[in-house]
Amino acid sequence: MASKTYAIDPAHSDVTFQVRHLLSKVRGRFTAFSGTIQFDAAAPTQSTVNFTVDVASIDTAQADRDAHLKGDDFFAVETHPTLTFTSRSITATGGTTYTVQGDLTIRGVTKATAIPVEYLGVAKDPWGNEKIGFEARVTLNRKDFGLTWNAALETGGVLVGDEVVVEISLQAA
Repeated sequence: MASKTYAIDPAHSDVTFQVRHLLSKVRGRFTAFSGTIQFDAAAPTQSTVNFTVDVASIDTAQADRDAHLKGDDFFAVETHPTLTFTSRSITATGGTTYTVQGDLTIRGVTKATAIPVEYLGVAKDPWGNEKIGFEARVTLNRKDFGLTWNAALETGGVLVGDEVVVEISLQAA
C-alpha cells in the first residue's frame, strides 16, 4: 500500500495543555491548528507529520490570562504567531506505539523533540471518507522555548511551573 496524505480535521481533534499554577493546575487548549500526515500503513516509520498551531487561539477559559499568555511575557503572538512541529523520523516502540522525533518551534526557538504517539487505526465515516487517528502526550519544559516569565512567591517557590503537559488527539481525513 502506498502512503496517503491526510489533512488534520480540527473539528474532531484537540490540542490541550496543563501547567502548575501555585497549588493547582491550569488547563487550556488551542482551538486553531492544521497540518498533514503522510501516512504509510505498510511502513508507518516512513510516514511524516507537519503540524501548525495558531498561538492566538489559546483558550484557558480566562480572558485576562489568555491575554497575558499571548503577550511578550509568554508566547509573543505578534512576532511569533504560530508554533510548529515537523517530523524528522519515526521509530516503532510497540504494536501501535511510536516515537515521532522532530523539530518543535515555539516563540522562534526550535528544539529537537521526541513525542510518544499511539496510532488509533483507520475507519470510514458514514459518508465513506477514510479517517485515521492518533493520540500523543508529551511533557515540555517551557523555559527551553523562551517562555521564562514567572513570579516569586513570598513563601518560596514560583507562581508558574516549568513543566507543561501537552495532549494531542488527532483525526485526519
